[in-house]
Amino acid sequence: MEKLIEHFVRSYKVKGIVSSNAIELKLSSSIKIYPVVNISRVHLYKPQIKGQKRIPLKPVIIEGEKEFKVEKILNKRVVRGKKKFLV
Repeated sequence: MEKLIEHFVRSYKVKGIVSSNAIELKLSSSIKIYPVVNISRVHLYKPQIKGQKRIPLKPVIIEGEKEFKVEKILNKRVVRGKKKFLV
């Protein structure tokens, strides 16, 4: 089954070292996860290769909320009672 999200979403700064195998990440307030992670989950950031383009979609703002127009739903699955879609 295909993954429904990218493996790495974006890069984050390290806020501090908690122990020999855990670090605390500096996350935005919109991210609802615990900021302390095991170092095995962290990888060195690699910038894009020169000439490689990744064009992000521009969000449509409706009533102050960012929304995106979905062209096609490629796959769907239910994880812990929540629907997830590959668009």
